[in-house]
Amino acid sequence: MTKMTNIHIRTATPADAQTIAAFNTAMATETERVRLDPDTIRAGVAALLADPAQGVYYLAEQDGKVVGQLMITFEWSDWRNGRFWWIQSVYVAPAARGQGVYRTLHEHVEARARRTPGVCGLRLYTDRANASAQAVYDRLGMRRSNYVMYEVAWSADAPDHD
Repeated sequence: MTKMTNIHIRTATPADAQTIAAFNTAMATETERVRLDPDTIRAGVAALLADPAQGVYYLAEQDGKVVGQLMITFEWSDWRNGRFWWIQSVYVAPAARGQGVYRTLHEHVEARARRTPGVCGLRLYTDRANASAQAVYDRLGMRRSNYVMYEVAWSADAPDHD
């Protein structure tokens, strides 16, 4: 595949909710074999888009078409007296993969984070079995942390994980 040119990164708006929900649904199916409830994912996307304190979606476009996305949410670190930006909901359309879409999104977010006072770093998590995503993150200079993630999900429609 050839590297994409003219990739434009922009902040998502409420008008992008349907595309983002579709990308999130595809990502969950492809990476974790999880089927998301359409009403829940649409409501979740709309809630974040309506409240910038919760986070922000960045979209990658080429020729006016959205070809990739990522979401940033925030975590306060008392140890660092700063905020981590968590990269989540990463998705690149299949036809655009391997062409620099995620790299462009990542570099945009990292540059923005470094310019934002009080941001102390970027974090993300990925499914243990998603080796291709892990290789991308390694190439971009991210390193595995010493932390292991745990969760308790009490929502009736929360996906089960192995």
